Amino acid sequence: MDRSTTATATAVATTTAPTASSADAALKDPQTGRLLLDGVPRQRGATAVLPGPRPATTRPVLAPPAPSAPPVSRALARLRSLRPWRLLPTPTGTPFTFGYAVVLTVTAMVTDYADPSLVHALQQGSSTDVAHLVREPVLVLLASALWMAGGITSPYAIGFVLVLTALERRIGGLRAAGVFLLGHVVATLATEVPVGLSVLVGDLPDSSLHRLDYGISFGVATSVGALAGLLRPWLRWPMLVVFGSMVVGDLLEFADPMTDWGHVMSLAIGVSTWPLVRGWRRARTEAASSPATPAAVHTAQTPGTVAA
Repeated sequence: MDRSTTATATAVATTTAPTASSADAALKDPQTGRLLLDGVPRQRGATAVLPGPRPATTRPVLAPPAPSAPPVSRALARLRSLRPWRLLPTPTGTPFTFGYAVVLTVTAMVTDYADPSLVHALQQGSSTDVAHLVREPVLVLLASALWMAGGITSPYAIGFVLVLTALERRIGGLRAAGVFLLGHVVATLATEVPVGLSVLVGDLPDSSLHRLDYGISFGVATSVGALAGLLRPWLRWPMLVVFGSMVVGDLLEFADPMTDWGHVMSLAIGVSTWPLVRGWRRARTEAASSPATPAAVHTAQTPGTVAA
């Protein structure tokens, strides 16, 4: 009885021992041999990462500040960016204004140095008085714009160079010439036609039909008004106020009312061209900024082929 009980206990012990050792083997990591805890995930292959040494940081090397330019160099750079030479006409940039200025310079020298009787005969033949306008209007309207009243130092001569140059750079030579000619012709006719009518009704003597009338002031005043519409407001309105005050002041003096009224009308004609000159400038700017149209590619067709 005791022997059988002891044998049975020994068999049970022998059977139970391998089972415990296999359970321990199942809970060990095969790579590291460590004992794993039951029910805790992510233990196989987990290795501790030791913090390594921090990389040494290097401070960036700053370049020394560039030496500042002297005041004279800064002033020259600012002057160069403004490009003041563009205020004057050039043969390539503003050919109309440049060529016209050369002609006016020649006629001004003739006025100063030629025989006075010759100068008077030339100017009288170019006058846009009523008698000449009736006989040969086109010739005298063009010839009268070749002379300057007051010479090359007069305000209108200086204004011609500055205003026509700026206007031509913005809308082109032909259009600037058209604006100038528009004011010259319309203002001349608007002042001379009333003179002729006044002579017809007897309000003025017959000598008024041969009144000496020439110069570029009507065209310059029209160009001033047209150019003002192309400038920014901070420059447009002071320009109109200064020039308008000048022509109105001359009119109030009543020294030459017909010519002074012509200046006022010429300025108004120039202002009335704002929509036109702004459209011209917009078209000119778009044409200059748009890329050139590529030329069409011509391909030779072999016999029997049909163009797509």
